[in-house]
Amino acid sequence: MRDRLLALAESARREIGGASELSAVEALRVRYLGKKGELSGVLGGMGKLPPDERRSLGEVANSVKAELEKLLAEAVERAEAAALEAQLQGPGLDVTLPGRGVALGSRHPVSRTMEEIVRTLSRLGFDVASGPEIELDYFNFEALNLPKDHPARDMQATFYVDEATLGHAKKADSSVLLRTHTSPVQVRYMLNRKPPIRAVMPGRVYRRDSDITHTPMFHQVEGLLVDKGVTFAELKGSLAAFVTAFFGSDTRTRFRPSFFPFTEPSAEVDITCTNCAGKGCRICKQTGWLEVLGSGMVHPNVFTSAGYDPNEVTGYAFGMGVERIAMLRYRIDDLRMMFENDARFLEQF
Repeated sequence: MRDRLLALAESARREIGGASELSAVEALRVRYLGKKGELSGVLGGMGKLPPDERRSLGEVANSVKAELEKLLAEAVERAEAAALEAQLQGPGLDVTLPGRGVALGSRHPVSRTMEEIVRTLSRLGFDVASGPEIELDYFNFEALNLPKDHPARDMQATFYVDEATLGHAKKADSSVLLRTHTSPVQVRYMLNRKPPIRAVMPGRVYRRDSDITHTPMFHQVEGLLVDKGVTFAELKGSLAAFVTAFFGSDTRTRFRPSFFPFTEPSAEVDITCTNCAGKGCRICKQTGWLEVLGSGMVHPNVFTSAGYDPNEVTGYAFGMGVERIAMLRYRIDDLRMMFENDARFLEQF
């Protein structure tokens, strides 16, 4: 067995010394030192030898293994140096050639639409306000004229939050939730300021709803104007100016009576269909009109919650879903495409 080890070492020395490529060196490593290599094959019978002879043979085997490992490491260095030298002796690099262009990304259609809405309303004099996405029931509902037994709460399909996960004990009558609209920001904004005020509130909102036309998380932009003597005519004029600035001068608006707990009177706002310019098509169901936002005069109870005297001031509010506006603006027919992050879809923007 000793002779076999010595013969194996001699054979390995010759072959490793003649290897000039990394692939050849790796093949020799596997052949001689691999789990099923020649050295393992020789040592497989050591268990049958007497203890003294086994100890002596083990010393020889360890010496052979250490030598082969050293030879293989040196062979790897030689092969790498040879490969580098061959590369340096190859065709030269022309540093005057132009570099490869880097593909640049673009803003997501939802982000772009929200920014354009805010930018348009800012040109009409609206400041930008923000508020927490984890909200108290009071600001999300009660301060907006939706008491605990109000049926409109069922429409919101609210995500409630376990207050223990937020690190504080539950207080009486203080439910915590993910805001269902950006309207709570209006109340918080009024609490910290005196009229006149004019602000727009963009942000994410959450509702327990998911199908081909709804998602559990979406985006809204709401607006609020409060001053003395504000009228519904000013609301109509402001929204008409926004629509023409955002969708184009040929776009017309239509106001339909509606109901929202926090405004009175309330109105839905339609625009002429962006696909058929009001002629009637599949998208607008042959009506020529598309609903884009809700609006109305701020309810006196909301003013009272914010510490304003409803006999002294009036105001209007409006809100719109950003995803819906984006779909109309860019003629996207499937809401799910907004959230799939398909590069083929996103690169169009």
